[in-house]
Amino acid sequence: MKPSKSIILASTSPRRQELITVLGIPFSVIPSYADETLEPHWSPEQAVCELASRKARQVYDSLNDRPQAVIVGSDTVVVRDGEILGKPEDKAHAVQMITSLQGRQHEVYTGVACLDAESGRLVVRSRMTRVTMKPLSESQVQAYVSSGEGLDKAGAYGIQGLGAVLVTGIEGDYFNVVGLPLSLLADMLAEFELDVLNGNEI
Repeated sequence: MKPSKSIILASTSPRRQELITVLGIPFSVIPSYADETLEPHWSPEQAVCELASRKARQVYDSLNDRPQAVIVGSDTVVVRDGEILGKPEDKAHAVQMITSLQGRQHEVYTGVACLDAESGRLVVRSRMTRVTMKPLSESQVQAYVSSGEGLDKAGAYGIQGLGAVLVTGIEGDYFNVVGLPLSLLADMLAEFELDVLNGNEI
């Protein structure tokens, strides 16, 4: 028996699309064009939860009908010494980011918002993972940035690609660093009567 509800992923991120496929629940993709401006007084948890909520709500507001679906919005930031690092502006900015992260530990926060497209009910949560990056030479930093992999990612690196060679350890959920903590999302979907493990509606 297939679930009567589906998922609408409010993201064009290939990484999130690949991850959500693992859940085995039918999903469609509707890009979100929500404002991603951060307020300077926000904590990392506030930032990712607010932006994830905005993404889900923007898609919800754009729908012409109310399908049996749960809209999933997500946002990820890297935090170094309490400072939120988003996506780099250019290669020079990416070099600055990686240089500041190498040889030390930082935090990655991801917020997940689940919004019922029928009722408008919203559930938002976040998760944090600590990542340790190995010491890098200036030429290694330049080489990684030149690969272009991290230019569209928070913190200027991607742990699931070439960036894996930069990381020596993580404390917490690996998928949180990729951009979508699947165990957290599964627990949240269960609150909307979607049983991920059985692939059936509860």
